Amino acid sequence: MSFDNLDTLYRQVIMDHYKNPRNKGSLQDSVTVDMNNPTCGDRIHLTMKIEDGKVIDAKFEGEGCSISMSSASMMTEAIKGQTIENVLKLSKIFSDMMQGKEYDDDIDLGDIEALQGVSKFPARIKCATLAWKAMEKGVRSEVE
Repeated sequence: MSFDNLDTLYRQVIMDHYKNPRNKGSLQDSVTVDMNNPTCGDRIHLTMKIEDGKVIDAKFEGEGCSISMSSASMMTEAIKGQTIENVLKLSKIFSDMMQGKEYDDDIDLGDIEALQGVSKFPARIKCATLAWKAMEKGVRSEVE
């Protein structure tokens, strides 16, 4: 597949998650994290149900650009059913990908891979990582 076709496919995946977000909403009796990106106005309200060292469910609400909201949608899909250890590892891989660093590509990132082009636009990296930072903060608050 050519770079142009791949770029088009990735844009379609991002726009699909933006227009049809997965896991939109809020959970009761859950870990709750509110974060925002003051430089662009993106904000997220993330709720996660964590039991026995696993993220059982995750939902988000918020406002922001297509990158931040699609990233939140992809992230909530990826972490559901995963252990805390795995979600933190996934977050590290995502962070490395956003910084243009080498990352463990043995793990299937699924739709998340569509965001790899964001690394070429430093001003947008914070948009893509907002939900991930919120998830890390929430998960870490549970294990401390």
